[in-house]
Amino acid sequence: MSSSPAAVKSLFADLLLWTLFVAGLAASGGAGSVLDGTRQDVATCTGGVVALIAGSRIARKPGIKAFLSLPGTLWFLFLFNGGMAVTLYFVLGGTDGVIAASAMGAVSLGAAGGLVAARRKGAAGTTRRAPARTAPRA
Repeated sequence: MSSSPAAVKSLFADLLLWTLFVAGLAASGGAGSVLDGTRQDVATCTGGVVALIAGSRIARKPGIKAFLSLPGTLWFLFLFNGGMAVTLYFVLGGTDGVIAASAMGAVSLGAAGGLVAARRKGAAGTTRRAPARTAPRA
């Protein structure tokens, strides 16, 4: 079974993106267990930024992009992440709460933007017609 260099490169890039995403989440969430003070804040912020950038690159992949553009998925992301952003802000507090709420809020706002864009696209692309009226039969 031979594989082309482009397929190997794509697989390596996908593996690197997913590794950065998981490592960013782990650094953001687990920094408090290992570090304290300013180093904890820096690790939390850096991990959150790395996870956000890697996640946005992953979301541009065709298969994932198609799934994320479904209306049901967008509504779930909007409601769940919006609720979690508010909850995390109050539960965690401090830098962790702000970073977590900002990341979840960004995902929620992105999903809301996708819902609005899909609605505008649907409204502009189709014109609604009144159903044809038929004369009652005697």
